[in-house]
Amino acid sequence: MKRKITNYKQLPMSSKLRRLIAGILVPMAIVIAILIGILCWYSIQYRTILQNVTSASAFNQNFKGEVDLKMFYYVSDSAYADGKPMDEVENARKLAEKLLGQTTEKKSIEAIESVRDLCITLESRMDEIDNAKSYDERMTQLENNIYILTDLIQTYMYDYLYYESVHLSLLQNDITHQAQLLIIATIATMIILIFIIGSYASYMANGITQPLTSLTKRVEDIKEGDFTVHSPVKASEIEIQTLSDGFEEMVGKLNSLIQENKRAERRKRHAELELLQSQINPHFLYNTLDTIIWLVEADKKQESIEMVSALSDFFRFGLSKGQDVITLEEEQKHVLSYLSIQKVRYQDRMDYEVNIPESLYKYSVPKLTLQPLVENSIYHGIKLQREKGSIRVDAVEVGDKIELTVKDNGAGMTHERLLEMRNAIENGEKIGFGLRTVHQRMQLLYGEEYGLTISSAEGVGTTITAVIPKIEGDEKGLLNV
Repeated sequence: MKRKITNYKQLPMSSKLRRLIAGILVPMAIVIAILIGILCWYSIQYRTILQNVTSASAFNQNFKGEVDLKMFYYVSDSAYADGKPMDEVENARKLAEKLLGQTTEKKSIEAIESVRDLCITLESRMDEIDNAKSYDERMTQLENNIYILTDLIQTYMYDYLYYESVHLSLLQNDITHQAQLLIIATIATMIILIFIIGSYASYMANGITQPLTSLTKRVEDIKEGDFTVHSPVKASEIEIQTLSDGFEEMVGKLNSLIQENKRAERRKRHAELELLQSQINPHFLYNTLDTIIWLVEADKKQESIEMVSALSDFFRFGLSKGQDVITLEEEQKHVLSYLSIQKVRYQDRMDYEVNIPESLYKYSVPKLTLQPLVENSIYHGIKLQREKGSIRVDAVEVGDKIELTVKDNGAGMTHERLLEMRNAIENGEKIGFGLRTVHQRMQLLYGEEYGLTISSAEGVGTTITAVIPKIEGDEKGLLNV
């Protein structure tokens, strides 16, 4: 009763667990990535501004004094003159260009651009002094150009430091504020994620526990004896659904086996009852009692006592305290009692011999196995011929099996009759009732590889072989493998 899964919601439990893990890790990874990105962005901004402030702080605070003094010495042609301070101005211009490439604040950009432009202008004005024709003209250019430009350069550089410091301070406040917002957002996100993941985990847990609870109840019902097949438990997990489907399939097979076992047990009991009924054959009993009366009337007291004793043993061993399986020793006693009765009735028309080794006495055999075979040899073999007949019962050990053989030299059967008997035994037909019942009981007890086989030839005799497993019988007559 395999059930094909068509519900698209049914997934392996491993897939659902992977989804749950992904539902936890992916949102957390996104939140962490956003946090790291924001922190990196602020960190880069803060580091850039800090570098700008640090670089601007490297500007010579005595720039104006040094440049003005050197230019004064140069213009006045003083003994202390060491040329024009072009290096100082060039360094200031390079610093301004460097800071300009790293600055983002508008006012800071304007201030540092002014420093750069003023440095270029200052260099030009310093070169123009060389073209002045008189000392007074050079001094005028020094005061009106050089001094004013150096003052402006230093002022704009200080303005740049001020604006960048203010920007740095505002950025710090912004970072603090954003960090607070990020913490709040992170906490809120985590709460939402925990709620969503908790809901999904609860849904998933219910999807697992509810079907398992139903399966547990189903097991309890089966323990109470309910072997009827129910509809499988509906589950969203393929593993649980497969378990439920397989469980109901197993229950169905178990129920079938139980019913088949009951039917087999009924067949076995029916076969045993038929054998017992055949054993208490009125004709056999009448003939035996008539023989006893004849012996008494003939004043054969000892023979009549032996006959009554044999008849008593025959029925006592046949009942076997209600046991289905007895030992070979008990079965031998039962068939000997039957043969001794028949020997008295048929006198010189029949001889018999029973050879069962003592080493095989402990092994078990279905009750009433040999007697129907011997009875068949007498009534369908020995009785149908004029000459004296003989019956031989043997038991031999063959590996893990025992072969019981009943052989007679009676009338035998034609080939057609032999085939008819074999088919009757195998197919359960009414012919050859005793043999069929014995064969059926053996197969019900031990399996199809065991049972009876018949060989016969007309005018030669018949041999019936019963194959049973080598199993020891305990004190109660039960099978003890």
